[in-house]
Amino acid sequence: MHTAEFLPIGDTQISSILAGGYNHPLLREWQSEKQLHKNMLIFPIFISDQPDEETAIESLPNIKRFGINKIVDYLKPLVAKGLRSVIIFGVPLEPNCKDSVGTAADDPAGPVIQGIKILKEAFPELYIICDVCLCEYTSHGHCGVLYDDGTINRELSVARIAAVAVNYAKAGAHCVAPSDLIDGRIKEIKLGLINAGLAHKTFVLSYAAKFSGGLYGPFRDAACSSPSSGDRKRYQLPPVGRGLARRAVQRDIGEGADGIIVKPSTFYLDIMRDTSEICKDLPVCAYHVSGEYAMLHAAAEKGVVDLKTIAIESHQGFLRAGARLIITYFAPEFLDWLSEDN
Repeated sequence: MHTAEFLPIGDTQISSILAGGYNHPLLREWQSEKQLHKNMLIFPIFISDQPDEETAIESLPNIKRFGINKIVDYLKPLVAKGLRSVIIFGVPLEPNCKDSVGTAADDPAGPVIQGIKILKEAFPELYIICDVCLCEYTSHGHCGVLYDDGTINRELSVARIAAVAVNYAKAGAHCVAPSDLIDGRIKEIKLGLINAGLAHKTFVLSYAAKFSGGLYGPFRDAACSSPSSGDRKRYQLPPVGRGLARRAVQRDIGEGADGIIVKPSTFYLDIMRDTSEICKDLPVCAYHVSGEYAMLHAAAEKGVVDLKTIAIESHQGFLRAGARLIITYFAPEFLDWLSEDN
């Protein structure tokens, strides 16, 4: 490796002149190691058990919750613009449909399994990811099965979560994404898929680096998933837990994860970089969560930022930190913005 020679011209060295490398719009694009593409985008959708529902989520600008009779018409123009993937969150709203073990999560007549089948029929090329968790379906709002003292029963929880994941795969989901953070669930899911003869065609995308914190409020409004008591700090990572995140990522890879999600994204770019270094041969997915999305909208409404500019800047940051995929509520806008730029 040769050391660059510095040839002084007056007080300026030749190698200090960098502007020639980015003075043109195309040159600035060439400086990017990775560029945003439509095939990187995963759009979160909320499907409820009310077939004709179409409800705007006040805390999530431009985002609605849909019933199965409405979701296809909503997605049709987005798929036409190049949307390649969605992640489904089921929202049970029927009275008394929630119980202590989240029975409604994999109800064959429920929103997720019905949603999978309807979307596969309407959009055969659309890649369907299912979030796998129990919090939307449990009477207590936690992500697993509880002991009497309110703590997580690990064994019963991972068995139940694995059963839900396998049933989503049986219904036709291409990918299952367990977001519960309960120890050992990736191994249990992978074994369940192997035993069901589905492991060869089901991608396991683990929320391995998922942190507790204050950025999930709008999502909980949309999914009706707030815990009835306590919080999720005992089984989601503490925001200071960089080492814990590294250990969780390594563990989930060892248990058979095919990809890793880092959630949230903007405040955790160091974690994303760590994860991309650990997962050299696995795709890393950034989740731009509801609170981050809502904050950018609020800043734009106040005139602090331009929405398109700041959204692109933030998402480019995820790629720079090592992400290959992005779960984002901005997906509909990016489908337009990326078309305009092309």
